Amino acid sequence: MPEQTPAVHQKAKTRRPRVTGVGRLLILVYGILALAATGRSVFQIIDRFGEAPIAFTLSGLAAIVYIVATIALIAPGPVWYRVAWYTISFELAGVIVIGSLSLFAPEVLGLTSIDPFGRQATVWSVYGMGYLFIPLVLPILGMIWLSKNKPVSEAADEPDRAGRS
Repeated sequence: MPEQTPAVHQKAKTRRPRVTGVGRLLILVYGILALAATGRSVFQIIDRFGEAPIAFTLSGLAAIVYIVATIALIAPGPVWYRVAWYTISFELAGVIVIGSLSLFAPEVLGLTSIDPFGRQATVWSVYGMGYLFIPLVLPILGMIWLSKNKPVSEAADEPDRAGRS
């Protein structure tokens, strides 16, 4: 195993981890939303699946997306960084599509009511109104945070051929 030069060793020590500052708050909110969406969707699927099976299945999908996004935001490395981008992008698309359908064509989702606090509401119904629009704003904030906290490639830690770092 090649020895690290002092400059490379120093760079590795001073590199800031991705999960700091605002990132911790973002991850906390994602974790809370993952728990809330999971609890709600499991209850809806067990208790009243027959009322709106499409909406409640999509609610379960939203819960999975929030769980994976939370893990991806915490886990280090470029692969998890890409997973975070994919899940958060999917989340934003889901909020926009499901939110629009719940408002303008609720029957497509099998909804008989568009009440964002009602029996059939899901985390993405009416753009997340039942969750204070956090599902609409959170992916935008997540994308901004991800764009400013790109993972450092391993190649950046290695000295160039001349031995400089």
